[in-house]
Amino acid sequence: MSSMRLCHERAFVASNTRVAAMTMQDIGWNDAFEKEFAPYYLKGWKPARLIRDNRITYGALLEDGQELEVSMSGKIYHDAETDAELPAVGDWVALQVGACGEETVIQARLTRQSCFSRRAAGQSAEEQVIAANVHIVVVVTDAGQDFNARRMERYFTLIGRCGAKAVILVNKSDLYPDAQNQKAAGDIRALNAEAEVYVTSVENRQGLEGLRNVLKPGVTVALVGSSGVGKSALINLLLGDEWQWTDEVNGITGKGRHTTTARELLILPKGGILIDNPGIKEVQMWTDEGTLREAFSDIEVLSRDCKFQDCKHGSDAGCALRQAVEQGELSSARLEGYLKLDQEIEKLRGRRTKRQLIVDRHARRSQQSKARKRSDRELARELRP
Repeated sequence: MSSMRLCHERAFVASNTRVAAMTMQDIGWNDAFEKEFAPYYLKGWKPARLIRDNRITYGALLEDGQELEVSMSGKIYHDAETDAELPAVGDWVALQVGACGEETVIQARLTRQSCFSRRAAGQSAEEQVIAANVHIVVVVTDAGQDFNARRMERYFTLIGRCGAKAVILVNKSDLYPDAQNQKAAGDIRALNAEAEVYVTSVENRQGLEGLRNVLKPGVTVALVGSSGVGKSALINLLLGDEWQWTDEVNGITGKGRHTTTARELLILPKGGILIDNPGIKEVQMWTDEGTLREAFSDIEVLSRDCKFQDCKHGSDAGCALRQAVEQGELSSARLEGYLKLDQEIEKLRGRRTKRQLIVDRHARRSQQSKARKRSDRELARELRP
């Protein structure tokens, strides 16, 4: 059988009986997807959810628990204006299943109901999709070297844009004093009152009840965080198996190695869908001013009292935010974090505008070239004896 149509027994869940009993709803299917897929049923295509991106091919999961290795049609590739519009882990797609020895092809991608993404690393103006069709984003950190309130602000901003629920695990609590763990959890709650924050120890199986409560059939959870905070150990615990290779944390740097090398969607044996991600070093912004304002609503309220509407919140006279910092009403670190994010979003908008101008210019040149070639052909036909 062709490797392009790989059907194997790799366990996406901890028991074979679970695979046999799995339904479309268990892996995230709903009425909206069913309605959108209606015309594809008439073509004989099958719905599937993408569980792995192999760069050239994808792993796709069908209703009966069968995994297929599939490729993307040329039409999908050429119709996508950006890489973010290409299929990603978590997407629902329409498959044209090939006969024995023939490849199975993704012919369409269903509309995403949510998308957790960031700006691609480096100087790119491109969006990088971390996970599609996500209900909850679980951020794993610890109270030690990994904890960074400014990075948590970035996560909350991206989660807010996605529209997902935020759950934060202050993990490895067994390595730090309780006061330190509780302070980190309190600082995170102060940044986002709607987030669920839990102090946990995967090693000692403590504090995980809150996470287990959100892991339900049909609910998709994206798991993110830095390398070495215990994500792989958590996945091993949830799956009841040594699914991910884990490595000891470096005693000098306090960091672990990347134990997850690619995004992957996993069906949990007790219900729930988990999208695991490699450790994220940079939480690059991919959002807009509106989402930023919502994430920093306290600063937005204070800024209304600035003397000038175009106040830059620097050395401007009558700046209400600087006054709030001096009076102890606002943390200077939070204000600096807000201003930095606002600046990043402004730069991103500039890059996106520049990129669009380049794309439009190339499109116009291409159209002009085609028009000239068409005119030349018509002239040639007229001169033909």
